[in-house]
Formats: sequence, structure tokens, C-alpha cells
Amino acid sequence: MRSLTLFAACLCSIFTTTAADANLSTPLSSHQILPDNFKPPQVFKNANLLRNINLEKGYVRETINVVIENIDAKEQDTYYIPFKAEAIGNVGGIEVRDKKDPEKAAFHSEVVEYDPYSPTQFYRVTLSSPLAPSTQQTLSISYHVLSALAPLPATINQQDKQYLYYTFSTYWPSAYLTEKQKTKIKFSTADIPDYTAEPLREGKTFTYGPFEQTPAGVEQEASVRYEFTRPITHATLLERDVEISQWGGNLATEERYWLTNKGAHLAGHFSRVEWARTQHYNPPTSALRMLTLPLQVGSLNPYFTDDIGNVSTSRFRSNIREANLELKPRYPVFGGWKYSFKVGWDASLGSFLRKLKKGDGYVLRVPFLEGPKMGEGVSYEKVDLRVILPEGATNVLYESPIPVVASEVSSHKTFMDTLGRTTLKLTAMNVVDEAREKYVIVTYDYPFIAAYRKPFTIFAGIMTVFATAWGIGRLDVSIARP
Repeated sequence: MRSLTLFAACLCSIFTTTAADANLSTPLSSHQILPDNFKPPQVFKNANLLRNINLEKGYVRETINVVIENIDAKEQDTYYIPFKAEAIGNVGGIEVRDKKDPEKAAFHSEVVEYDPYSPTQFYRVTLSSPLAPSTQQTLSISYHVLSALAPLPATINQQDKQYLYYTFSTYWPSAYLTEKQKTKIKFSTADIPDYTAEPLREGKTFTYGPFEQTPAGVEQEASVRYEFTRPITHATLLERDVEISQWGGNLATEERYWLTNKGAHLAGHFSRVEWARTQHYNPPTSALRMLTLPLQVGSLNPYFTDDIGNVSTSRFRSNIREANLELKPRYPVFGGWKYSFKVGWDASLGSFLRKLKKGDGYVLRVPFLEGPKMGEGVSYEKVDLRVILPEGATNVLYESPIPVVASEVSSHKTFMDTLGRTTLKLTAMNVVDEAREKYVIVTYDYPFIAAYRKPFTIFAGIMTVFATAWGIGRLDVSIARP
């Protein structure tokens, strides 16, 4: 089980920025293998560290601001971040930047493996420029962790409050000596009945520390139990298709969700009468009862279906400033319940596609993720994004702001296609709704001849039908007299 977790984590670390041409897919980069006795070289120290843990959503968000100092006699550019082996497979969105220059590109980071049975694994961060001896640099490290929260109690009644339990270390488990550090936790509510390690409590915020001279690898376990009477919305799989029609000037989007609520299960049977009665005053609930999808302005023709068929409990509001699609599932999704559905819409292609001034090249800019935007957040275990390009598109390249574990260029046949449409497929793991603001850039060549492939095919087909009918009509099928 541990090796499977580590394998998933290694996949999540791969940050692919370009895909190959239409006849070649990009192979996965292999993770680094280090010696069994590997320990991060003690060439850095953390002069000052502030750790922020955000528990306002249904997943954990951590941000660490740390001043690192090179204590070695040589320049150093490799910084290691440790994680527990059972947790690293749920880590996603790791990003390390220069705190004092956030406009610069993030530093390259990747999972490294040295012992599959070790309780600790590492991310390796490569600084953009080596740090000279006795000099400092401030890093901003951010990432999110899925499946780190557990409901306690695990079962509740339909109208009960929901409480979540979270364990962590008051020390950030650094690979280096930390001279001074502090940990802050932010909650969505002040209802926090149980906690350990006696923090400084200020409303919805807990503060642990400051701690002085913390050795490398030292941890101090603590836990909190806090009220979170909202659904923990998690998608085990999201399949997202973005299809381009250059002749029609349309961008068609379809998303297929496999959702589950990871909150507390119902202790008894679900009461539809009680549920209907409480909807008049809309109390907090751990059930998922509505999803709001903010779409691109100008979106139109939305639809919402599930395994049974069309779902009429939806509302679409569109004007010159916004386009919101509100979805109400066929039933409230309580803890442990699942709901699969499909949603789609159209948009003007001109808002997403631009032709290059020279040659036959085009540039497409589409969101990596759209989907629901909820106050409690939405997490995705796996996201498959397919960008379906016009038939005959070649030389497909892409840039993704989200680390992808696999990329593939293939052919997808639809109505009246001959060779099939060029399709770019990207797979990402451990994604959260914060990725809604990030865009995938896809470039491709679309020659003039390829643009007229389908009209010519239709014309040739019609002419073939007429020629065949004319030929059959010319046949003499009468019976001659003897």
C-alpha cells in the first residue's frame, strides 16, 4: 500500500510543459532514485519560519514563509522538503517561489525516492540561482493536502452539527535546523471544542510557538476538532472535454463528474419530510444540496443530466457581466453518498482562440478547470482534460500551470470525420478548485487545406450519392419479350 502511495506521489510531481507533435505523445519523466542511506545535506538552516494552515475548506491548505541561509562553504541550490510517506500521495499543487519577487516563475520541484519503505519522503526544490555562502533567501512554499480531515463522530443525525478532526505537527517537519518558527491555524468557525498542545487562541485562529532551535526532522504531534457543518465535496474523477469548431466559431465544453461527500454519514434513515421542512429557513447542513458554476461571460445552451436523464432543477443566469449555472442534484448528497452527473455549455470561440500573424498557427487559451465554486471548496482526485482540436491539426504543443502526470495526443472521430480530430489529453492528480483561475495554452498548426477537408468530404459524399443514383437509374432492368 505504501509503495502505491509513493508511486502516486511521484506521478503528481511531474511538471510537463510541452507535448509532442500530433503523431507522438510525451513520455512520463522518471522520478529520481537516491541511495538508501540518503539524508539531506545540512547545507541550509531556517533562520525564521512562519507556517500557516488553513482549515476553512474541505481540504488542508498550507503556506510556509521561510528565510533560508546557506551555512556551507560552497554555493547551494537544492532544498529538500520532507513529507510522511502515507501523506505524500495526497499532496498537490506544491509551489515554491521567491517571497520577495513573486512575479518570477516558481522554482522547479519534484518528488525524489530513496527508500520505498522509509516513513519520510522528499520533494526536491531547485533554486533558479545558487545561494552564496552566508547569504539568505526568503521562500514561499504552498501546497494542499487531500483526505487529511476525518469527521468525528463518524455518524451524525440529519440535523446535527458536523465536526472534523485533524492531526498535525506544531513544528514544521523541516529537513534542516530551524532557529525560530511559529505555526498558525485558521478555522472557519470559533466552535473548536477539543484541541491539544495549548495554543494561543484568538477567535478563529490558533498560534503555536514561537519555538527556538528546532532540530531537523523533529515533530510534536497535536490535534484539533472543530465544527464544519458543510459538505466535504470530493470528485474521484472529472472528465472534461473542450471541443473546438472553427467552422462554427464555437467552443463546446462538457464535464462529467463522479462526486462523493466525504463528511459524516447519517446515523439513521434519511427523512424527506424533515428535509423539506427545514428548507424554509435554510439551516447549515453537511449535505450537498446545490452546486454553483461561474462560467465564462457569453456562455449559452447549458444542460444538466445524470444517470437517470435530464435534471430540471437547474438555473442559468447570464448577462453582460456574468454567467452563472446553479445546479441542484436530484437528491441531497449526505456523507458517504455519491452522485454522478454531466454538465455542458457552449461559448464563442473568438474569446479563446487567436491566429498567429505568420503561418498556419493558432493559440488556444482555455481554463484547466471550471466546475463548481463553493465556499467549502471542491477537491479532485483525478482530472482528465481533453482538448479536441479541428481535424487535420498538427504540431500540437501546450503549457500547463497544473502539474500533469500524463499527456497524450491521439485521434478522436466524430460525425463526418475522415481521419479523426486531433485530441490532446492531460491527466492531473490531487487538484483543488483554486485551479479555476489557471489556463492551459495550446498551440497548433491548422493548414488551409485541412480546413476544407470536411466540406470537400461532404461534397464528395453527396456527389457520390447522386452519381450512384444516376448510374442505377440508367440500368435497364426490364424483362425482354421472347
